[in-house]
Amino acid sequence: MKQVAPLRYGVIFKKAFCDPEIFTAFVRDMLGVTIEIDEVETEKEFDPPIGRVRSRFDLFARDDKNRVIVDIQHRRYPDHYHRFLHYHCAALLEQVAGAEDYRPPMTVFTIVVLTSGDRHQQDVSVIDFDPKNLKGKALGEIHHKVMYLCPKYADKDTPEPCREWLRAIDDTLDGEIEETGYHLPEIRKIFEHIEKDGVSPTERAKMFDEHGEDLLGEEKFTEGKAEGMAEGKAEGMAQVAHALLRKGVPVSLISEATGLSESEIEALDTAEGN
Repeated sequence: MKQVAPLRYGVIFKKAFCDPEIFTAFVRDMLGVTIEIDEVETEKEFDPPIGRVRSRFDLFARDDKNRVIVDIQHRRYPDHYHRFLHYHCAALLEQVAGAEDYRPPMTVFTIVVLTSGDRHQQDVSVIDFDPKNLKGKALGEIHHKVMYLCPKYADKDTPEPCREWLRAIDDTLDGEIEETGYHLPEIRKIFEHIEKDGVSPTERAKMFDEHGEDLLGEEKFTEGKAEGMAEGKAEGMAQVAHALLRKGVPVSLISEATGLSESEIEALDTAEGN
C-alpha cells in the first residue's frame, strides 16, 4: 500500500493535475478530446474580469494549435452547477472581440470534479451546448461542454477508462492506494506526485487550512439547520397557541401546553386584534 495525500484537497489535486501529461490524458479519457499543451495554469484569472465576478480557474490549459481551452474545477459548493457554468461562460465571453462575430475562436470544455459527492448521486453529468432538433439529433454547431464528475458514484456501468480515473481519485481519499489495481500510466504518475512523503510543508499547511474551512462550513450548516428547526418548532407552537386562544382556552393552560410564556401568548392575541 502506498501512503498518499487525499485528492479531496485542492492543493493536492492541483499538484497532481497541473502535470501536462496527466492533464491531457484526463481530458482525453473524459471528453475524447486530444490536446497539445506545454503548461497548465493554476488559479487562472482574466484581467479585466468578465462580468461582475472575478472567476478563478483551478486548472486552466489552452491549446492554440487545436483551438481548445480546458479548465478543471475541483471544489464543491452549494451552487456548483451554476457557479461553474458561469466560469465556463466567462471563458467563452473572454474570447469574443466584438459584435462582428460572436463565435469564440476556441472550443471550451469545463470539467468539475466533486470528490465529496453531490445530492444527485450521479457519476457523470454533462451540459451539451449543441442545438438539437425535436428528434434529438445534434446540429453540430456548438461543441462546448461542461462535465460534472462524482468519483464516489462510479460503478460497473461507468465506462472505461473514465471509471478507472474516478475510482483512483476516490481511492486516495482515505490516504492509501493499492497501485496494482490501476493500469493507466498517468494514474500511476498521479500517485507518485501525491505520495505522502513528498508533500511539502507549505502544501501540508494549505491542506490544514482547507480542512479547517470544511469543518467551519459543516459547523455553520449544522448551526443553521438547528436554528431553522428551532424557529420552525416555535412557529408551530405559536400556531397551536393561536388556535387554542380562539377556542377560549385559558392563557395559563396554553402556556403549560406549548411552552410559550403568557406574555408571548397575550401578544398573539393582541396581534390578532390589530
